[in-house]
Amino acid sequence: MMSPGTASKQAFTELKIQGPDGKTRPIPLDRPRITIGRASTNELCYPEDAGLSRQHLSIERSGDGWVVTDLGSKNGTFVNGMRLSAPHQLRPEDRVTAGHLVIETADRVPAMDKTVVFIDPAQAPSSASTVISLDGVLAKDKGFEAAAHMRALVRAGRELSENLPLPKLFELILELSIEAVGAARGVLMTLENEELVLRAAKGEGLRMSGAVRDRVLTDRQSWLVRDARLDEALAGRMSIVEQQIRSMIAVPLQTEERVIGLIYLDSPFFVREFTAEDLELLTVMAAIAAVRIERVRLAEVEQAERIMAKDLQQAAEIQRGLLPSEAPKVEGFDIAGFNLPCRTVGGDYYDFIPSADGRIAILVADVAGKGMPAAMLMSNLQARAQVLFEDPTDLASLVVRLNRVLRANCPSNRFITFFVGVLEPATGELTYVNAGHNPPLLVRSDNSIETLPATGLILGILPAAQYEQKTCTLRPGELLVLFSDGVTEASKPTVDEEYGEDRLADAVKAMRGKPSKEIIDAIQAQVFSFLAGYPAADDITLIVAQRTP
Repeated sequence: MMSPGTASKQAFTELKIQGPDGKTRPIPLDRPRITIGRASTNELCYPEDAGLSRQHLSIERSGDGWVVTDLGSKNGTFVNGMRLSAPHQLRPEDRVTAGHLVIETADRVPAMDKTVVFIDPAQAPSSASTVISLDGVLAKDKGFEAAAHMRALVRAGRELSENLPLPKLFELILELSIEAVGAARGVLMTLENEELVLRAAKGEGLRMSGAVRDRVLTDRQSWLVRDARLDEALAGRMSIVEQQIRSMIAVPLQTEERVIGLIYLDSPFFVREFTAEDLELLTVMAAIAAVRIERVRLAEVEQAERIMAKDLQQAAEIQRGLLPSEAPKVEGFDIAGFNLPCRTVGGDYYDFIPSADGRIAILVADVAGKGMPAAMLMSNLQARAQVLFEDPTDLASLVVRLNRVLRANCPSNRFITFFVGVLEPATGELTYVNAGHNPPLLVRSDNSIETLPATGLILGILPAAQYEQKTCTLRPGELLVLFSDGVTEASKPTVDEEYGEDRLADAVKAMRGKPSKEIIDAIQAQVFSFLAGYPAADDITLIVAQRTP
């Protein structure tokens, strides 16, 4: 690895970063320092990348070059396959990997010269040139109908280019269509989950032939009926006779990939008969309109996704504030905790709640499901637990109350596994209730392992569920490991094998005696190594409480 002091002038001017979604984006090197990680405080933030630390790495200017530095990340930063142990001077051929990111240096492609230079004074067109104007085209004597159709197309092009919300756009398209062919009434309908939905209409009591609908949507064909009285399929239909329909046109709203709906127009006997030219005009206008509809839909979806991403990021910040910023300092004990949601927000919860008499309640829970619904239930659980376990005198009764309240507010398809242990620091005694949570591991001084199995049902299922409290004692040098199933059930989608409790137990035994935070870091690194680059499918939570010798 080259040291920062040996910087030399580099040719690259930007980074190419391939994200977890596989897409590559250019990042110009136009600032003195760029940090990358999951936290929103980074210049480049990737909150969904579970392999990144909150502050993972930095790339900063050094002389005429750039230096990449690992910021103490859990899973490391690699340059050309080698893990960074010191700052590294980037070279043009270097390839940096961190979490699910791949970072390469590149030259920025220079912008094209878009300057236009007028080299000759204005001159009259020569005889070899042809000059026309739009007004001239529209005014040219091509017959009344042809000129009207040309004007309709030009108007459609102009008006459909405006930025309109979808409801207004649907109304405009129908209005332009009716005026273009001189129809008396009509409808515009779109396909939503294989069902036709009315979006705009003019006229009342309109009835459309199922045969017309099917031909337009299935066969992607426009259909013109000049005179319904002469059409064998329609002449006898009472709906056609009663409405005095003479001509009708139906055209698909069709993009290159699919049909997204249709436009149907008709006219009674006393108005006019549609022509083949009307059909051609309306078919072209519908194709233009369909593209515009899809673009507006896409823009609205992208806007909604931007708003959702912003809301999720804010929700993640709020949720992080509900979890402990650091473990408490407890005399005679070394305690550490860790949480990593597999999405922006998660359903895992852990907490440390001190009581006035010096005891401390240690909690861990896992809400069924992921994402925002689980996060909302987690916040509900946190608010109630903070109040209930301030004075954990009768632990079993408190869990009974918690279950009853959660059952009343929990959807029927949601439940919560929950463990609470109240630690007496002076004696090392732990009183606990396990409501269907993964049994914590108690590692004894001889490296044997005991588990703290369930003492009652998971929360949120039966309102009258009862819970039993039990006790155990941590002697000096012994430790307790609490975890969510995101740890033990971590697996690669390509292999039917989980990380499992045996690997977790082996990792803890191998690290016994080390600081609790180091134990958590080692377990986390081992889990991500087991995942081999695949993202975690569930939230990961770990707590280690170790009684010091």
